[in-house]
Amino acid sequence: MITPAFELSQDPDFLTITINVPYAKVSEFDVYFEGKDFKFYAKPYFLRLTLPGRIVEDGREKASYNVDKGIFTVRLPKETSGQYFDGLDMLTALLAQKKSRSVKPLVEEIGTSAELAEEEEEEEEFDWEIEQTPYHETAESTLHLQCCYGFGNLKSGVFQRLQDELSDVIDVKDPDLTPADGRRQKRLETEAAKFDPDHYLADFFEDVVIQHVLKYKPWWVDAYAKKMASQGRSPQEHVSQTTFVSLSEEEREQLRKFTNKSYLLDKRTRHQVYFSLIDILLAYCYEICITEGDKNVESSWNIRKLSATLCWLESFTSIPEVLVSFGRRVLCYPLYRHFRLVTRAFSDTVMILQLGKSAVLKCLLDIHKIFRENDPAYILNDLYITDYCIWIQKTKSKKLAALAESLQKAKLTKAHLGFELEELESAALLVQEEESELKAVSAVSKQQLPSSELETSDSEESSSTSSSETESSDSDEQESSTSEDGKINSLQGTLQEERTAPLIDCNGLGRDTDTLTLDVSNEKSKASLQSTSVPGKLIEELGKKMQTAIRLSEQPEELATASYTVLQEKGANYAVEPQRLSEDPRRKENFLEVSPKKNLLLFVDSTNEDED
Repeated sequence: MITPAFELSQDPDFLTITINVPYAKVSEFDVYFEGKDFKFYAKPYFLRLTLPGRIVEDGREKASYNVDKGIFTVRLPKETSGQYFDGLDMLTALLAQKKSRSVKPLVEEIGTSAELAEEEEEEEEFDWEIEQTPYHETAESTLHLQCCYGFGNLKSGVFQRLQDELSDVIDVKDPDLTPADGRRQKRLETEAAKFDPDHYLADFFEDVVIQHVLKYKPWWVDAYAKKMASQGRSPQEHVSQTTFVSLSEEEREQLRKFTNKSYLLDKRTRHQVYFSLIDILLAYCYEICITEGDKNVESSWNIRKLSATLCWLESFTSIPEVLVSFGRRVLCYPLYRHFRLVTRAFSDTVMILQLGKSAVLKCLLDIHKIFRENDPAYILNDLYITDYCIWIQKTKSKKLAALAESLQKAKLTKAHLGFELEELESAALLVQEEESELKAVSAVSKQQLPSSELETSDSEESSSTSSSETESSDSDEQESSTSEDGKINSLQGTLQEERTAPLIDCNGLGRDTDTLTLDVSNEKSKASLQSTSVPGKLIEELGKKMQTAIRLSEQPEELATASYTVLQEKGANYAVEPQRLSEDPRRKENFLEVSPKKNLLLFVDSTNEDED
């Protein structure tokens, strides 16, 4: 027989069951309902449900079949009008439990699952705030329980045949031989070694991305707001609260695939199951927050790494233990390590628990899908998630409400995590203040730098002014010396005029004993010579030399060139080169212009040439 897809809904007076039975024979429909039992048969489909409330056959029932869509709909009146049926979306719990095929079952469950749930509800309420005293196992019980793990510590020996996938799923090296206390001790040591203060401080100061992801609002935020807004409504409107959380068709299909079963848990184990549920939900809320609901290939790693239940097969005994473990792992393993992400996951988990088991089931189904699509994380589904998805459907909403209230009252601070976070932050803030003060000092010095440069420029201007004044005084002195030298030159011209013959002709060189040649083209050399010579002695010396000067006659250009060649042959190393002819406007005589060299006075001996 095929179990068809089905869905339940309700209003104050009726329970509606929608069954998808395509290609079924209309003539073979068979429906039976009485009390809490409902049975449906249409070849090849068969459905049997145990309803959360009682229904009655009073003539108001109605059934219809849509041939095009293959959907059979039946409306059944409630025995008590206005009664709210809880858990209509817990499809696995609604399916009737399979009977054992053994002649005599090893464990016999007395009463139906609903009756057992009622008995559990009537038990003494558990004070979630009281930290439980750890159970010290005896030597005999240790040999029997040290290898137990999984949901309710009901599994053992799983990793003996899965050694290859062991390191990729959990962190404990030998779970089948390591007791619970040993696993916890190794976990704490590993977390202490893994904590990186630099990474934490980097996320503490550079938190732009973290502030961005904290603004994301997952689906349970809107659902919680709707629930809070509907708290003031009448009891008859209370029946519509299932609309706050709805399951997708894929999630419903997964629920139908689960095998319905019961779990025999003692009180201590039942508390551990609730605490581990909080641990798994915290890790899931962190993952949804940082990915903004867009899960990726790292989602499986994040969830199982942040949950000590999944990664270290941990069994908690109190809510504070759960919060401290989750906070430590958030600051040790993921990419974003910030304490505000811990508190955000904490508040999200409280909202999910307050929304009821429908919201919790939706989260567990999403985790189941993430692990199912990741290899080898599917092992965690067999160890924990699948059993949680089945177990949570049978859990009373009051239990989850009490758990949410206790979790909301719990306090978690940075000091509880044991990493000295407050000391690290204080030291980092002091360093940051010192750096800011140094930057402020350097900024002030840079502002003062232009004023000092201005003073320097003023001093440079004053020095340039004094240097210009010095140059002007030097120029005045040079002018005075030039005027004196002018007198000397005029005296020399007078002496030359008295001889009534030029010293040098056109391009020719003097043939007499000594000839005086002056540089008239380089004024600087002339000024330096004139400024360093004594005028009186120069006049006397020039007078004596001019008396021995020989009058030169005009000669052709060829003779002047020949005379210049003779001078070169004799090795006269003089710095005299004929460059250009300068014409004196006062006299119509051309003088040879001499290049500015060191030897400003050159006397040429031409006595031998005259004798030849």
